Amino acid sequence: MIPQLFVEKIDLGDGRSITIETGRLAKQADGAVVVRMGDTMILATAVSARTSNPGVDFLPLTVDYREKFAAAGRFPGGFFKREARPSDSEVLTMRLVDRVLRPLFPDDYHAETQVMIQLMSHDEEVMPDALAGLAASAALAVSDIPFYNLISEVRVARIDGKLVINPSRTELEKSDIDMMIGASMDSVAMVEGEMKEISEAEMIEAIKFAHEAIKVQIQAQLRLQAAFGKKEIRTYEGERENEEIYKKVKDAAYDKIYAIAKVGSAKHERGAAFAEVKEEVKALFTEEELAADGDLVSKYFYKTNKEAVRNVVLELGVRLDGRKTTDIRPIWCEIDYLPRVHGSSLFTRGETQALATVTLGTSREANQIDSPSEQGEEKFYLHYNFPPFSTGEAKPLRGTSRREVGHGNLAQRALKNMIPADCPYTIRIVSEVLESNGSSSMATVCAGTMALMDAGVQMVKPVSGIAMGLITDGEKFAVLSDILGDEDHLGDMDFKVTGTADGITACQMDIKIDGLRYDIMEQALAQARDGRLHILGKLTETIAAPRSDVKAHAPKIITRTIPGNFIGALIGPGGKVIQELQKATGTTIVINEVDEQGVIEILGTDPAGIEAVLAKIKSITFKPQMGEAYEVKVIKMLDFGAVVEYTAAPGNEVLLHVSELAWERTENVTDVVNMGDVFEVKYLGVDPKTKKEKVSRKALIPRPPREEKKE
Repeated sequence: MIPQLFVEKIDLGDGRSITIETGRLAKQADGAVVVRMGDTMILATAVSARTSNPGVDFLPLTVDYREKFAAAGRFPGGFFKREARPSDSEVLTMRLVDRVLRPLFPDDYHAETQVMIQLMSHDEEVMPDALAGLAASAALAVSDIPFYNLISEVRVARIDGKLVINPSRTELEKSDIDMMIGASMDSVAMVEGEMKEISEAEMIEAIKFAHEAIKVQIQAQLRLQAAFGKKEIRTYEGERENEEIYKKVKDAAYDKIYAIAKVGSAKHERGAAFAEVKEEVKALFTEEELAADGDLVSKYFYKTNKEAVRNVVLELGVRLDGRKTTDIRPIWCEIDYLPRVHGSSLFTRGETQALATVTLGTSREANQIDSPSEQGEEKFYLHYNFPPFSTGEAKPLRGTSRREVGHGNLAQRALKNMIPADCPYTIRIVSEVLESNGSSSMATVCAGTMALMDAGVQMVKPVSGIAMGLITDGEKFAVLSDILGDEDHLGDMDFKVTGTADGITACQMDIKIDGLRYDIMEQALAQARDGRLHILGKLTETIAAPRSDVKAHAPKIITRTIPGNFIGALIGPGGKVIQELQKATGTTIVINEVDEQGVIEILGTDPAGIEAVLAKIKSITFKPQMGEAYEVKVIKMLDFGAVVEYTAAPGNEVLLHVSELAWERTENVTDVVNMGDVFEVKYLGVDPKTKKEKVSRKALIPRPPREEKKE
């Protein structure tokens, strides 16, 4: 018997719709739904353990998003025809969903929870990442897992001045905004995207537009929940509490922490002072008490620390390092730090430092994208590394983390639209974070800008970035410019904004509280703009404009386009011609066929080598014009003529027949020309009889007058 199916429809208002269904698939999961838009179908499941692991004081939430190649009717690449580790695009989608869901679970819920989202059918006109948040929330909505504040996510674009929800990939290419917004019914929780230099007001407008669409999607989830039969939320054992211990810890620590916080100090100095206070607090308890309740002492110390630090900011306007709310930490920059890379820069802001390198290459070095939902390549990409020593820690390296993928993607999106469309290079930026105490991703944007200009990449405009924070008690609030790592952990918002002097190019915002007002968001954006322009000034003091050319040891790239029928001649049989040419000239030559044309990229550091390749291309593609005169050189002597080579196109040979040497009858070719002789000939086209090209020397020589016959 087929189980009953429960379906809800979301009308997008332009003829498109989204459906959510439950009751048929994955019924052993705590909650399962299928979300469909067009022919794209996503299965989302939610499962949570019935008990928490002892000693766990956080939510062990795993959000997993995977795309099945079968969904697009394709085979996975590689030797093993099986989906393996997640791609960067899958990781980015996981992060988008995780960042909205995680803060909305109850603070005292610590059971291991897994939300799995799978692309089961793919429609090329429907981008699945915009449906993942809706699917995850709907799966939780029909479960008994304690998740009370339903959410959804949408993509918002602006095409020809009109805002659009969940555009197709084709439509998105015409847009100047590409933002993902995650929100509950009451407030925005997450924003991430890229823009083409839009204003702060335009960004707020797009967020509000997206939020209205999200409210409609949450209402559909509530209808589905009611139709399916809202399950009774499971009971769970919350965190252990002890008011007596809390009071003892707070009474002993609050004033001391407050005093340390209001003085202003460096990260390690401040950390040592806080650790000393914690040891004093622990000394108030016996060994037996600490053995039984040491976890509560640590928890309440953290809670007291957070409250004291926040109150210093709200009451005194003073931050942990002594700055005012709008102050930016001291900045120093340097370019050309690494002598042999193609471009490099150091950006240091306070206790955060990023070293960026730029590498230039041909289209062969483009980053290939091959996933069920997207195929293509990136000619500009950025990789971000965050080693443990950057925070003074020793940890094992276990591959690239989700955080590194996300931060690198944000920096890449911040810079990508400032790379000129006609840039011939494939560009790779690598950011090595060497110190971190607040927004290493924004340091990466700043270092990346300078490294690009140092490499001679003709950026449209330089880009800078800043991370903003927020502390609020519900009534009073403080927006913080250039936040520290501690302010990120203790605060209520992490809002990263990048842009040029003329507008925003990318953003990433995570809100940790319900009900963030739009007026606070507007103030944060305005304050971010001031800080961003200040930082931009520091960058342009170091390097005001891109170098006029790449460095001497960096490769120069020249592109040429030839007719498609000449590609084979340039490559040669088995690649012989092009391989020998690369070896002889010390260059790299890449040929791509585009619209029946050969697009040739020549990469090399020696100008003479590049010129030699250009000469060879000119030679191969040389096509003489009917009636034109050309200089030639004799390279071979025959009984019936001379083989000559066009001096402007070495390698292009043609037979100069003995009958075309001179007007007089020529008995021996050597009577007129010899090996090595240089002279001009006229091109006569293709001989209709022999079907071979024909040239003439005599056609350029005045014809001698005819001798009159004697009577």
